[in-house]
Amino acid sequence: MTTRRPPLCLSLAAALTLIPTALFAQEVRLTNDTGGGYVSAYTLATGIPYTDAVITECSRARGRQNEPAVALDPRNTSVMIGSSNDYCGVYALTPPPQTPSAIGPVWLGYYRSENGGVSFQSSLVPGYPGDTSPYAALAHIRTASSGDPVIAWDGHGRVFMGAESSEDPAGTKKTFGDQWVAVFDNPGGEAGNPLNDGKRFVGSQLVATGSSAPNLLGVFHDKTSIEADRTGGSCDANVYFAWSRFNGNGSNAIYFSRSTDHGASWSQGAKLTASVRSVQDADIAVTGNGHIYITYRQIATNNEPEAVAYVKSTDCGKTFAPPVILTTFVRSSAIDVASPKPTPAGVPDDQFADEESSAKDSLARDCGDFDSACASGYTFFRRDATPRATADQYDTRHEYVYVVYEAGKPGTEVSTGTTYGSIRSGTASQSAVYFVRLNGETGAATTPALIDNRNVGHQIFPDISADGGVLHVLWWDSRNDPSYSVARPIGNDPAGVTYPSLDVWAARSTDNGNTWTGKSRRTSVTSNGNYEQFSNRAVPFAGDYLWVTSMGNVAFGAWTDWRDTVAGSDPREGSADDNDFADVLQCRTFDSSTGTWSGDTCPRDGGLDQNIYGNVMP
Repeated sequence: MTTRRPPLCLSLAAALTLIPTALFAQEVRLTNDTGGGYVSAYTLATGIPYTDAVITECSRARGRQNEPAVALDPRNTSVMIGSSNDYCGVYALTPPPQTPSAIGPVWLGYYRSENGGVSFQSSLVPGYPGDTSPYAALAHIRTASSGDPVIAWDGHGRVFMGAESSEDPAGTKKTFGDQWVAVFDNPGGEAGNPLNDGKRFVGSQLVATGSSAPNLLGVFHDKTSIEADRTGGSCDANVYFAWSRFNGNGSNAIYFSRSTDHGASWSQGAKLTASVRSVQDADIAVTGNGHIYITYRQIATNNEPEAVAYVKSTDCGKTFAPPVILTTFVRSSAIDVASPKPTPAGVPDDQFADEESSAKDSLARDCGDFDSACASGYTFFRRDATPRATADQYDTRHEYVYVVYEAGKPGTEVSTGTTYGSIRSGTASQSAVYFVRLNGETGAATTPALIDNRNVGHQIFPDISADGGVLHVLWWDSRNDPSYSVARPIGNDPAGVTYPSLDVWAARSTDNGNTWTGKSRRTSVTSNGNYEQFSNRAVPFAGDYLWVTSMGNVAFGAWTDWRDTVAGSDPREGSADDNDFADVLQCRTFDSSTGTWSGDTCPRDGGLDQNIYGNVMP
């Protein structure tokens, strides 16, 4: 049987020649939040001028962006859509002449390229607070912030962008925990010029709603995943969405919904992991015969091992078989013991605390200053083992599912001598990227194998793409960390001083993952991911994933990057400055009459300049 050709406007062979590698002598920035770089999605699609305070702010913000997603149009590989958690608008809604306050939205970016990723036009998905464009009324959602962006194309010119949403527009501490999906299509319909695929905003619809309880204590939906069927079979154009449902009592489950009408409506969420207590990080793969596989991380409990597991559907997502463990692994996370210190009194200018605060002596997943300080004295961003999966929808000869994950490398375990660890507090190991191939037809799986076995450096947050007969993988790699040690967090020396330490590396396989070639560094600048840009400049946050998209030999990856961040000092630390080189530029004044500090009066001057960059993959 021959492999089905993807439904491209050109043949696959022709499409693969559209983007010469020579065009990518250096990386491209997706988040152009300076120099007027953002344009309304309404204007992009219609040509009719429109702007608002949020778009204006995004064009000058030099703000934060993380958790990128990016996807090539299978009908035309010149078209690419990217996204991220985009903080560019958070200082938009402060009435002048007040000091900037982060009361605006964190929203999904919409970054569009029509030249195969040589350049991107930055925008936002419509429906954000402050959007009064004609598109705003088409966003049938209820929250004031969005995150965890995920993207998938069908084979008919439509792109689907999924999100988790939290903040209450009324400004209360309720966390809605909703899930929703935005749809963009071709204004000319399926027969229109494919260069316009995914350009017109059709609308956003809720997939699931949380229980609107304070501080994540109710039903809260998070950790999103999306995929569309592009096989041309009986499930073609179905859209699938999966997520983690947290209920506030420590147990959680993977849920699933599907749309059979191009995102106009969604089925009620179905629980897929009733027999497992603690799971998260779902990812969806659709094989060439239309079967659906949802992988996820099973978190170790008293009765369950740390593992990658999956569920399978053979009827277009109507029903799923019980969970199956694909492989167990050694935990690889950042773990420490919280040792909070008093936060200087003053005006909080950043309500977005991407991590929950930890009580003294409890386990912490990230560490920084003040109430985010840890006993080890290190500064680091959170990271967890997050499995990612894909399948080649144009391969009808195999029912293969390709899985990558970060795990501790056996034999590298050490006692850290501090409260920091990656397996548990006080015990760490080298983190590495592993690959497993599941034969869905037989249930057999290959032995987990290292993609790039190195003696130096941690490898974290891998992603994998497969469409068109070639596998592409990327990951963060710290082999260039001048202070690398298995016993310490990425980018920390023994004194807790931080250094640039993160690069993106990638590899490819043309034999279904049996061998990997083209192993290469895709970043020209090594980044310091430990800059304290969150929770009022107290803690770092790097997001929870990177992303790669591909069609045959054409592949493009995106990542969070700090090359544009302006370092500085935190005046609130005074003589107690920890000299960790993790502080960023900020401007504050002290009022001796009240003993309080102002908020940061220069948030647009580069201290928050975290961006999304991308590059062609090998």
